[in-house]
Amino acid sequence: MKQQLNRVRLTAGRVTDFACPADKAQAFLWDTDTPTLALRATPSGRKTYVFEARLNGSTIRVNIGTVADWPIEKARNRAQALKMLIDAGTDPRELERQQQEAKDQAIAAAAAEQAHQAQQQAAQALTVGEVWQAYIEERRPHWGDLHYRDHIDKAKAGGLPSGRRGGGKQLTKPGPLAALMPLALKDLDQPTIEAWAANEGKTRASSARLAWRLLTVFLTWCSEQPQYAALLPAKNPAKTTKTREALGKARTKSDVLQREQLAAWFTAVQQIQNPVIAACLQMMLLTGARPGEVLSLRWEDINTQWKGIQIKDKVEGTREIPATPFVLHLLAALPRRNEWVFASNTSASGCLTEPNNPHTRACKAAGLAGLTLHGLRRSFASLTEWLEIPAGVTAQIQGHKPSATAEKHYKVRPLELLRVHHERIEAWILQQAGVTFDASAEPGKLRVVAG
Repeated sequence: MKQQLNRVRLTAGRVTDFACPADKAQAFLWDTDTPTLALRATPSGRKTYVFEARLNGSTIRVNIGTVADWPIEKARNRAQALKMLIDAGTDPRELERQQQEAKDQAIAAAAAEQAHQAQQQAAQALTVGEVWQAYIEERRPHWGDLHYRDHIDKAKAGGLPSGRRGGGKQLTKPGPLAALMPLALKDLDQPTIEAWAANEGKTRASSARLAWRLLTVFLTWCSEQPQYAALLPAKNPAKTTKTREALGKARTKSDVLQREQLAAWFTAVQQIQNPVIAACLQMMLLTGARPGEVLSLRWEDINTQWKGIQIKDKVEGTREIPATPFVLHLLAALPRRNEWVFASNTSASGCLTEPNNPHTRACKAAGLAGLTLHGLRRSFASLTEWLEIPAGVTAQIQGHKPSATAEKHYKVRPLELLRVHHERIEAWILQQAGVTFDASAEPGKLRVVAG
């Protein structure tokens, strides 16, 4: 064999002196002490130790390493160990492949465990506010504007300039849920929520009840998300008797405008300096719509040709009500600043927010303290009793869910039929308020006649 023609006892000197001829791709110098060990050299001067033997009729060659990394004796020991594997019928290349595969798997497993621990640590650090924001973004397509705004308002941090007329340097107050937003989601347990409810229930129970309902739905959503479910207890921590008792029950509201109070109310409201707010409040009373439904109106919802108003309804999705003459007169006088009918230059959304303070001041001036925005809706329903308007008509205009079988399945009133009743209601309310309205007059040319 060619190998035996170039076989010597490898020594440091011979290793140093051995070189590959320039006309060859590689050259081997075999060791006599360990016949399976050879010194391999290439024309570039690179020298390595290799092992070579036969297994099942095939030549097996394994690279041991460079002469710089492997002393001769260490290379001999490695070659002898490989020879023992061959004698046992094991291919050292396959064994090395299996060992490398096991090593790679161990490294991958360690990396996966490290990533899992990092993910767990990140999840443990997630705040209620971070998850609340993710919840809002995921659910917003399914919500109306008012419901979305409730989620923003109840969780806002506050501390910003109020922007209200006459507010001076007053800052906005934090929303009821603001105290919970910095907490880690995993720490939002029953005792924490109960303590929050006990505190909020002392000063703003009504607002806190709405915030609690939003929080309860939020936590139910979290329990359905794999990335958050493990951070919360199995039972929704917001659903406890203590929390419910701390926030109390909503009282039945009875604030309503009486027939004889209409003149005082219209006089005070029409004296509000902001004409957008004044028109908005009058429309709430004359349509019986929910405050949020009026505030969320866009110009595209007003059909002046067919005299209809498309309202986003929390019961049916949308409903159409008549655009009565006085309401159209009010809307015609409004500036078109943006897409919103009741636009605002100071609101971030460009839309007027609930004008509670201006209305409260107007009612106080009129001697009608305690009348809320929703009280205007109750007033519409109550005032229609004077005209003996069918209950189903009033319900359809206001967007109440039908309560009788006949109303649910048989009576479908077209817009024109609603208009007959609605215009009658509007004309009677204006008459009782002493408001003289000339449909041919220019927008804004209205006057209140004391009576």
